[in-house]
Formats: sequence, structure tokens, C-alpha cells
Amino acid sequence: MSRAPRRPVETAAMLGSASTEPSIPAAVERGIWPNGEHAAWTSVRQERWEGELQVQGEIPIWLNGTYLRNGPGLWHISNYHFRHLFDGYATLVSLHFEDGRLTAAHRQVESEAYKAAKEKKRLCYREFSEVPNTHGFLSYVGGLAGLLSGASLTDNANTGVIQLGDGRVVCLTETVKGSILVDPKTLDTIGRFEYADELGGLIHSAHPIVTETEFLTLLPDLVWPGYRVVRMEAGTNERKVIGRVECRGGMAPGWVHSFPVTKNYVVVPEMPLRYCAKNLLRAEPTPLYKFEWRPEWGSYMHVMCKATGTLVASVEVPPFVTFHFINAYEEEDEEGRVSAIVADCCEHYADASILDKLRLQNLRSCIGLDVLPDARVGRFRIPLDGSSVGSLVCALDPEKHGRGMDMCSINRRYLGRPYRYAYACGAQRPCNFPNTLTKIDLFEKTSKNWHDEGSIPSEPFFVDRPGSTEEDDGVVISMVSGKDGEGYALILDGFSFEEIARAKFPYALPYGLHGCWLQNK
Repeated sequence: MSRAPRRPVETAAMLGSASTEPSIPAAVERGIWPNGEHAAWTSVRQERWEGELQVQGEIPIWLNGTYLRNGPGLWHISNYHFRHLFDGYATLVSLHFEDGRLTAAHRQVESEAYKAAKEKKRLCYREFSEVPNTHGFLSYVGGLAGLLSGASLTDNANTGVIQLGDGRVVCLTETVKGSILVDPKTLDTIGRFEYADELGGLIHSAHPIVTETEFLTLLPDLVWPGYRVVRMEAGTNERKVIGRVECRGGMAPGWVHSFPVTKNYVVVPEMPLRYCAKNLLRAEPTPLYKFEWRPEWGSYMHVMCKATGTLVASVEVPPFVTFHFINAYEEEDEEGRVSAIVADCCEHYADASILDKLRLQNLRSCIGLDVLPDARVGRFRIPLDGSSVGSLVCALDPEKHGRGMDMCSINRRYLGRPYRYAYACGAQRPCNFPNTLTKIDLFEKTSKNWHDEGSIPSEPFFVDRPGSTEEDDGVVISMVSGKDGEGYALILDGFSFEEIARAKFPYALPYGLHGCWLQNK
């Protein structure tokens, strides 16, 4: 498809501004760590840092705002080292762009779990794969009671960060109590985000759907297996139930790390990786941690009307495993009626072993080995004509992205609408973790890839150029952990997917997870 030529990129260099060398605190260490580990999986060495970064290349002058990225940046307490990527205490990183200049900072999120561990020099709350040591039967019983009440569950908000419609910024994880307000300018922790309702719930989706007007999420019900679909209006703290979906298979709901929406519908996935009460109570982790693999219970996709809470479809689909949905949209027939829902995700070929592959031991010791499980862009088609079966296929050839696919973003203006482009972490084999950035074109069935040998890039986050009408007119931001022990911010052109700028951090940057964009007013 032919494209009109792009306007020239306005840069700081054109306006005569320049970046300066960052101020590097003496406590910050540089280079490869003495034990030879990749810096991506090495804890940050101090709680906070900030400074201006020297930019190589040119940052578009229209890029004015702050990219926030959350993730587990501290994987040890005193001499005790965590086991899993998802266990680490949350580290919030910011990249502030203004007039072609770039200022960076990071802070540890001051959750109760983190503060207690720092004070007592031991694990005090249940993390993803970690359970505090108990001494004696009464202590064990007390720990179980704390689990059932939620008191012993972590509030370590290390997964994502969102900006609500009223401007407040919240760090999130899968526990409801792990919703923590932060100051987007200083990155300081303000305190727990208190939901002003009686819905309760111990867990929710780590990835709500957030727009200028609302916040949508799922609350899995572990007692009466199902999911409540809830909505919170911008400017409030009150969640209201839109409707409920009963589980069609087995005695526990499937894991709902994320879910997609369309203009009129919420899609509730029910995959065979199910929450497991028995595994939740264990002191030592199983290969699937808090979950169990139950394909005999079936796999389903449910569609609920946002306006009424009515369940309009519930279809059986092939078994699947996904952390992250990419987007969804409505298909219309020749008469303009919605006939089906299409939902795309980063799908791991129904292979739940991806969870165990994210143990820190594997990430640190399998460098150079081709042990990353295959993944694809899985496309669900959910008919709305009363059919009982839906389909799951590859949306494009997985070899286009090295059979690796996760940590995705799109142009947010296309949320819930037909779209063409997605940005994700792919793979260049052999690898033990996604090690490329990939732009996929779902119309042309093609891809463009960025790769820096030995480096680990985090989620590629797309920021669109204000006022543009083209879907891929913007930039892609990623933070990269380099093979030489250094970390850098990377800026790619959204259209060409070529590097236009990078800026080195003065310290080794740990791997992080998900981010959000705060546009300057």
C-alpha cells in the first residue's frame, strides 16, 4: 500500500537546545555485575535517582510528556534472593520529554510489603512465588487465615501503572489492595488507592481498561466460580457491577491477567490455567505457582454488553494461554449488524510452562540457549449468532516475529476498534527471553524488527503524534537493558520502525513490565 511522505521531524537540534551529561551519584554502579549476570535481572542499587540524560540522535519536538514504566526492580531482601521475575518489589521509572530534552528518574514504590521487608529484613507478605516463613502450628494457621482474609497478600504494585481519567496515577498488581497512588512528577508514593464500595474481592485483573471517562476491570470469584465485570467512573473511587459471568468449566475461574473490550462489549476470557486454592495454600511453589492446568474443564470466551450487563455470547474455543490481549473489535455483516467479535492476544500455544520459564534462575543461567516457548498472535473469532463454538487461529506467520510475542501496545485511539498495527516484544533465536522489538502489520501480514545483540528491551509503548490521522504516526518508547551492563531509553519511529534516538542511564537498568503515557497539558 502506498503511503504519503511524512512531514520532516522537528527536533531540538533545529531549535538550538541541547542535552547535558547526567549527574551520576557515587553510589550508582556501572558495567557488568561481578557475577556476570545480565543487568536486566539484577536489582537496582538504590531507592531513587534522577537526572538529565544525554541524547544521541534527535527526539521529535512534538513529544512532550512523561512515559512511566513499572516493574519488579528489586529481587532480594538482605541475603535472601527471590525466585521469580514477578516477585520483585516495584520500581517506577520515568522518562520526561520536553522540547527535545530528556530527564529520567526512578523510585521504589513504597508498598506496605516493601516497607515491612526493608524494616525487618525478611519477607513479610505473600508474593507471587514467595511465602513468609512460619514458626510453629499457630503461626501457620495464622498465615492461612491471613491469606483467606487478604491480610497476608502482598500490596507490591509491581505490574502496571495507569492514569485515571481525572489525572490520578495508580500502580497496580493483581491483588486489589495492591492499588497504590503515586505522584507522577516526583514518583513519590502517596498511599493506597481505596475503593469506595462494598464489592470487596481479593484479586482483579492486573490490566484494567482505562479511558478518559471510565475504568473497567474483572473481579474473579474464587468461592462461587465466576467473574464480576465492574466499572468505575472517572473522578470517583466507586466500582459498580455491570454484570456477572458464571464459569462454564470446573470449580475455579481461569486466570484473567488482562482482557479486551470493543465499543459495546466486554470480553471475558476463561482459559484452562485456573486459580487453585490448594496451590495458594502451599508454602513452596508448584511449577504453575498459584494455578493449575485443567484443559478438561474447557476454554471459553464470554461477551457481555457494557450498557446492560447482558451476556450476549458464551462460546467454547480451543485451549489457550495468554498474559496479554492486544485489542478487540466488532465485525459487522452486510446490513451493518454486529455479527462477531474479533479478539487478538499474545498466545503461547496453550503451553503453561511459560510461567516456570520466568524463574530468575532460568533467566540468568540460560543465556544463549533457545528455551523461550513459542508464541503467536492468536486471533479469536466469537460469533454472536447463537453459535456455541468460536475459533482461534494465527493472525500472521509466527516466523515473522521469531515465534516470540508478548508485552504489546497499540495506538490507543484504536482501542476497541478495527486496527492495523501492533507493537510487541518478539524474538531473535536462540534466546531465553523476548529480545527484539517488533512492529506487526495485520493487514499486509508483515513485520519490522529492531534488535541489539545481547540486549533485553522492555515493552514497546506507542505514543501517537497529536493531531495525526495515521495509525502509525508517532514514536515507540522502550527501556533497554544492554549486554554491557548499561541501560538506555530507546526511541523508534512508529512508521519506519528505525531508531531515531537513545539516551544512556548512568546505571544498569533492570527489566520492567508495563507503562503509560502522560501528555503535557
